Amino acid sequence: MSKIFITSDTHFGQDKDFIWGKRGFNSVDEMNSKIIQNWNNVVSPEDTVYHLGDVMLGDTEKGIHCLEQLNGKIHIVWGNHCTNTRKELYKTCHNVVESCGFATIIKHKGYTFYLSHYPTITSNYDVDKPLKSRVINLAGHSHVFDPYSDWDKGLIYHVEMETNNCTPWDLDIIIKNIKEKLNEEK
Repeated sequence: MSKIFITSDTHFGQDKDFIWGKRGFNSVDEMNSKIIQNWNNVVSPEDTVYHLGDVMLGDTEKGIHCLEQLNGKIHIVWGNHCTNTRKELYKTCHNVVESCGFATIIKHKGYTFYLSHYPTITSNYDVDKPLKSRVINLAGHSHVFDPYSDWDKGLIYHVEMETNNCTPWDLDIIIKNIKEKLNEEK
């Protein structure tokens, strides 16, 4: 059975040590290779992946080459580095099935997710409601290591590469983590 994965901010081709160095790599090429390896170790060709922006930066040719090596049926939500040129290039990749715009909503197992590059407050006065009655924001952009770094602002869970050892998140694991954080029944 296929799975759904979520990630953000691969930044393929961005040769800036504040990206690859912060992630524990010695070069952009080492980072690119490890992300591709980690991704393909968990994502099968039949799986669905929502990439929440900033797929690449800098060397666009290298970025597209990395993107084309990834398993899964990839849906791309635009990030702040998704230029019009890059958006058009995404469409040429065999594994990219959709360019979603700045946000999209998906439902999975009764849960509602608002997928965006930017952390977004999706709830107001509903903290006493069960998780299935709330909208959960999955986001990237901030390059934080803690998926709960915006928890004080709302039901925001970070999925950028830094939060899961440069590996896409299985959506079922995200649900489990959020339920545990909220101390909800399984």
